[in-house]
Amino acid sequence: MPLLNSLSGHPASVLASRVTPDRRRHKRVAVALLGRFMLANKQEYPCKLVDVSVGGAAMMSPVDVAEGERIVAYFDQIGGLEGTVTRVFEGGFAMALIATQHKREKLAAQLMLIINTDGNAAVGDRRHQRIIPREPKSNLQLADGTIAACEVLDVSISGASIATPMRPVMGDEVVLGKLRGRVVRHHERGFAIEFMDIQNPTALRRYFG
Repeated sequence: MPLLNSLSGHPASVLASRVTPDRRRHKRVAVALLGRFMLANKQEYPCKLVDVSVGGAAMMSPVDVAEGERIVAYFDQIGGLEGTVTRVFEGGFAMALIATQHKREKLAAQLMLIINTDGNAAVGDRRHQRIIPREPKSNLQLADGTIAACEVLDVSISGASIATPMRPVMGDEVVLGKLRGRVVRHHERGFAIEFMDIQNPTALRRYFG
């Protein structure tokens, strides 16, 4: 995808230099992660994360956004981020995150893991080990109450990839079996969800293994 390739070609140091420093309450971690974000009108675009904290994030974007715009973004390594644009700069924007205390604690743990490994996260790495279910067939309930059969392609303690003709919008809440999650990404065979809570590995293997 040309837009995505154009974003991936900028060194993280160059991208970070474009963001005007400000006085922040939360320490930001410089990262260079590719992802996608969705505007309030449901249009999706590729993006590249520049830095992130439990309170906010800055990212490069191929399109202009307006201050006050509601954004839902997804990155494989840290999951979904939701917030409101507070500042725009050349080639991107910064947003204040809208998150529960549980989500902020979860994000803080993920950022600490990045800091304690190599200071960044390689694009495409999985945050948690994924398993291929022996019995992939399951039921899916959409936000409007629609229930349909689906196939679980893979699952981890933090989320799952689902094969289905259904295409709920990013950010919608769904229920996979008995596990509640949020749609964070579409793919050729269906979509991926991030669970609302980190699951117990033993129970997850018993349920899907």
